[in-house]
Amino acid sequence: MSELNKEYENSLKSIETENLIDRIFYRPIGFRIAYRLLPTRITPNMVTVISIFIGACAGYLFHYPDMACTVYGILLLIIANILDCTDGQFARLSGNKSTIGRILDGIAGDVWFIFIYVSLAFRLSHEYNTSWFYAVAVASGLSHLAQANITDYYKTLHLYFISKEKGYEFQSIDQVRARHKATKPGLHKVFYLLYRPYTLVQVKATPVLQRMLRHLYAGYGDDIPQEIRLAFRQKSCRLMKYIDLMTFNGRTIVLFIVLFTGFVWIYFLYEIIFLNIILAFTMKKHEKMCSTFL
Repeated sequence: MSELNKEYENSLKSIETENLIDRIFYRPIGFRIAYRLLPTRITPNMVTVISIFIGACAGYLFHYPDMACTVYGILLLIIANILDCTDGQFARLSGNKSTIGRILDGIAGDVWFIFIYVSLAFRLSHEYNTSWFYAVAVASGLSHLAQANITDYYKTLHLYFISKEKGYEFQSIDQVRARHKATKPGLHKVFYLLYRPYTLVQVKATPVLQRMLRHLYAGYGDDIPQEIRLAFRQKSCRLMKYIDLMTFNGRTIVLFIVLFTGFVWIYFLYEIIFLNIILAFTMKKHEKMCSTFL
């Protein structure tokens, strides 16, 4: 394996948690950009902030029904996601990783989709002469938050079972509270304040998983045996195909199709109905999987 290929693999969280589109498109481009940024003074968080503005502009363009705005919006959203991949790969290559960077990275996608939901609701309210689509957009946004929250939790947990180094982002609610309490007043403390309810939802939604973690910690501490790690990852990998439907790529494939066809209301139904069914199914399967380790 060449040195560059090793660097590329080091820039990824884990090949096990990367979906096909990321592996063949977004991640290779993100790596090339990150590699060229290494000798500069640019930081991963700067890249994240740029992606937020580009993604927001993409969402704004979607409220126009003409095809040119649709194409430009899709291209901008793709660029925003390339940069979103770049910031994480850049952080891992440079060693400039931080909890704030991770929280900011999560906020980036939320900002993009807030603009997308508002734009689609605005567009539909004018097409059908009703304001009800704003309520539908709120329901879709709340569904998205729940789906993204659990998806992020499951993927980070999977990394934790690869190694403690890979899974350093996986934190219990007690760890988040402790770090929030220890952080000095300022922007960092605000970020932790926002992160606390985010983590609390993850904990409350996964009671069997929490029992499994307590059980493993009581038996092994942080030194979980390799055979248990491998067994968990094998079972977790089987659920990745469902989890990936709730990621950026799973959403935007459908979003791009409905934007090109003009039936944009279908996207809201996709998130509110189909993806919530996938979420409930995945959570049930994941909790059942965790019970086998008790």
